[in-house]
Amino acid sequence: MTQTGQNIDLATPVQYLKGVGPGRAAAFNDLGVQTVADLLGYFPRDWSFVPEPVLIGDLKPGKLICAVGMVEQTDWQPYRRKPFFEAILADKTGLCRIIWFNGKYLINQLEPGKILLVYGKVDFYRRQLQFSNPKFHILHPDQPRDSDAFSGPIYPASANLPSWQIKRVVKANLDSISPLMPELFKKAFLKKNDLISRPKAYEWIHNPADEKQLAKAKRRLKYDELFLMQLGLALKRHHLRHTAPSTPLACNENIDHRIRRRFPFLLTADQDKAIEEIVADLNKSVPMNRLLQGDVGSGKTVVALYAALVAIANKQQVAIMAPTEILARQHFLSIEKYLKNSNVRRGLLIGGMPAVKRGALLHQIASGDMDIIVGTVALVQQDVDFDNLGLVIIDEQHKFGVHQRAMLRKGKSPHCLVMTATPIPRTLTMTAFGDLDVSIIEHCPPGRGEVITRHVHPKDRMAAFEFIRKQIRAGRQAYFVYPRIDSETTVEIPNGDIKAAVDEHRFLSQKVFPEYHIALLHGQMTTEQKKQIMGDFRSGKIQALVSTVVIEVGVDVPNATIMAIENAERFGLAQLHQLRGRIGRGCNRSYCFLFSQSDDPIAQDRLAIMTRSHDGFEIAEQDLRLRGPGELFSTRQHGLGDLKIANIVDDFDLLNLARRDAFEMIGSDPNLNRPENAELRKTLIEKFGTSLGLVDVG
Repeated sequence: MTQTGQNIDLATPVQYLKGVGPGRAAAFNDLGVQTVADLLGYFPRDWSFVPEPVLIGDLKPGKLICAVGMVEQTDWQPYRRKPFFEAILADKTGLCRIIWFNGKYLINQLEPGKILLVYGKVDFYRRQLQFSNPKFHILHPDQPRDSDAFSGPIYPASANLPSWQIKRVVKANLDSISPLMPELFKKAFLKKNDLISRPKAYEWIHNPADEKQLAKAKRRLKYDELFLMQLGLALKRHHLRHTAPSTPLACNENIDHRIRRRFPFLLTADQDKAIEEIVADLNKSVPMNRLLQGDVGSGKTVVALYAALVAIANKQQVAIMAPTEILARQHFLSIEKYLKNSNVRRGLLIGGMPAVKRGALLHQIASGDMDIIVGTVALVQQDVDFDNLGLVIIDEQHKFGVHQRAMLRKGKSPHCLVMTATPIPRTLTMTAFGDLDVSIIEHCPPGRGEVITRHVHPKDRMAAFEFIRKQIRAGRQAYFVYPRIDSETTVEIPNGDIKAAVDEHRFLSQKVFPEYHIALLHGQMTTEQKKQIMGDFRSGKIQALVSTVVIEVGVDVPNATIMAIENAERFGLAQLHQLRGRIGRGCNRSYCFLFSQSDDPIAQDRLAIMTRSHDGFEIAEQDLRLRGPGELFSTRQHGLGDLKIANIVDDFDLLNLARRDAFEMIGSDPNLNRPENAELRKTLIEKFGTSLGLVDVG
């Protein structure tokens, strides 16, 4: 059914396109395709370029060939030296043998009577023509029996809407709907960047004649995606700097001297450089928006406290927000240590505080009688109102949503310093943190103990436990980290023996180390329970702590020199590096044991990276390549959505180009008010308006 009486546009429901109708429109809706624009943006997941099928009687050995026929018989032969699944394919001109080595998975897929299209190389085997491990496609009775069934785009499908039906709908409508896509750039811009037109890109991505057309379509659509993301970041950065001024915070020699006297050590060259960059930002009326990156144990907290004390010297308040209560308390303890006997007024605001105590603290914050307030997301609640907030420090920003960070500012324009101990590859710095200036602390302060990392195989488990026992006997402490709390917290993964903290705490305390005090810590405990356990661990009353990743960041116990991580293959490399950073904080040698029962080669390779490298940035780059940006560090954190076709690792050069062009454009037309940028502005607002606050731009 096609739409009658009116023109089709990008907002037209797919129901009114050729070959759709109400029933199929519901199946499209389940895939997130509701309009013509959605259908054009529903990119294939793969493409295949297959020649027209030939008759079996015309097959020629040694060539890549496509053939169609009916499956006459099948056989699974598991007892061969190399087990294989066999099928005999027939058409009106003859028979052909097909085998798939280790093809047991085909037993329930291929059976006599099925119509099969195969594509692969044909060879002679015992005087009979044979396909070995060809690609194949089971044809629906209504499906065309030509190369179109296997060639061209392959779409993400559902049980109610197979790929071939999506392809049929797209193909029937493509000529009329691809020209609807408006162009975003002038012809000169496209020529300069070697980009095809936008309508042509949408046509070719869905129906490429060959690999060259597909490559050109991909390049244009990837560029658009990356450009719009970078344009959003550039706009965000521009408006943050120009919507409302911040209070300039000056730092003279006297203030610098008074602050440095608080630290019982000399700062490193990296720390001094970061402080110099931060102080230069604070001295401006443009709000600072800076990311402080530093590996675990590199001394970011000291740099952040320096910035806080500059703000306080200028009669401004400072808010420090951490993602967990444990980390918030850790920051507060560090501040207490450095500011002992000072006149700086500091407080800790976390969830679950007694109402009277919380009320008194809120009054002090609102009246300006509190200089530094450390807290969790409790800081962004409606009843928290600062008198003169001059600086916001956010630790591990990626653990907070965009809107939580915005709420902390409450419409004001304080300076903002973001810290992360998760080393961020350059690609992600340009996306997840693309609107921030970056300072990096690369080297740790001297005096840190060496950390030795070992991958422990199942046969060596008891030997590792015995080594840990000797370390505890010598007065050291240990962490045992597990991927989940208890056996009931997640659905068991097939073929996966996932260890849980609650169960293993019983095992370790009763069977392995009964002579020592082994405690359990996890996120479902009350604030008081966690506080008590961490206090006892710091004081040495507890010899070992069994935990989940709640100890991932911020926990600082110099006497803890053992980190044992179970099911290590289930953690990301960056997370393993974070966990390893909890040890080696004193001057003694420390040991990180990665327990793994997986024999998967990729898992083995990932753990091998951990044993040979202690460079967080190298590890993060490897993690990004192995796991992809989505898992490691979702781009949703900057409010700009996830990428559909571009990949920030594979398309890094294109990302650089898009970033340069986007920032240049905002530099010359900050509100995209020029007539030639009208379509870009409209597209940007449609795509990101709410998350970027661009609805009222200009």
